[in-house]
Amino acid sequence: MYKNKNIIIAQHLLIWLVLFSIPFALSYGQNLETGRLIAHFLIPVLFYAIIFYLNFFILIDKFLFAKKTLIFVVLNIIIIGFFMLAKEFIEDNFFSMLIKNRPPENERVGPPFKLFIYIQMLTYAAPLLFSIAIKTTKRWVRTEAERKEADNFKLQTELQHLRYQLQPHFFFNSLNNIYSLVDISPDKAKSTIHSLGKLMRYLLYETNTEMVPLSKEIEFMRKYIELMKLRLTDKTTVESSFPISEPQINIAPLLFISLIENAFKHGVSANKESVISIDMITQDSSVIFQIENYNFPKEDTDKSGSGIGLPNLEKRLHLLYPNKHEFVQEIKDGIYSVYLKIIT
Repeated sequence: MYKNKNIIIAQHLLIWLVLFSIPFALSYGQNLETGRLIAHFLIPVLFYAIIFYLNFFILIDKFLFAKKTLIFVVLNIIIIGFFMLAKEFIEDNFFSMLIKNRPPENERVGPPFKLFIYIQMLTYAAPLLFSIAIKTTKRWVRTEAERKEADNFKLQTELQHLRYQLQPHFFFNSLNNIYSLVDISPDKAKSTIHSLGKLMRYLLYETNTEMVPLSKEIEFMRKYIELMKLRLTDKTTVESSFPISEPQINIAPLLFISLIENAFKHGVSANKESVISIDMITQDSSVIFQIENYNFPKEDTDKSGSGIGLPNLEKRLHLLYPNKHEFVQEIKDGIYSVYLKIIT
């Protein structure tokens, strides 16, 4: 807004520089004694100012922008005609010496008198046109700012909706895992509930910002992986690798958890051996996340989970990192793999 205000001020200064120079241009070749300076310079500039600001503050908003163009044009023709007649009246009654001393037309250095009058009409129209131009620019700047604000509000609202959508989804999937442990191992179920409480605390209280340190996301993912391991048998191997040093990168929260959830949901079998491989590396300002797991499709009768995790992730990536991410999914030889690169 400060930049836009400076642009408007610069426009006003440029316009008045032009308007102040017009009387001098029209008086080219004439002696600028005091009377001539007042009659041909100060009075026209005063009339220019009245035309300019009368339109700028009242007429353009009330008639032109209200689509009453004909009324706007007629009013300005009347105003311009009035000021031209007023200028001639003032010269005839208060600066009569200028008219008496005016040389014959064939001896004048400047333009012919009729052309001079015609040019005067155009000069009185100049402040009107400048007023329309600067007012339209100001309106466009304001409209553009309001549009950007509306777009930003819409973006934040949609992102907030997606984030709130993700949290119950995460909680629901975690409860399903705990439910499966209650009969098998009550002690593990208790430990899982305790760990889930820590994870939910992070979800509720530390992810309400646009960006979080990547180190916190890594800690969250590690805790979640340990939580999921509690329900696994010896048939499933989980391999995970994260940056050892604390990467000084900020990132949108909860972008990777859906991929990890998906791996534990579809990559684990009760009677077949499987491997879940999770790997994250950082390169300058980029984060690369890769995950591979065996693909065991869910039975049609299995209604656990809501299936919103990956669509949610794709929408958030599109909103948060447009043209700054790469997301590739592939199933080959029974292995589901994901490659996600984010340029922060």
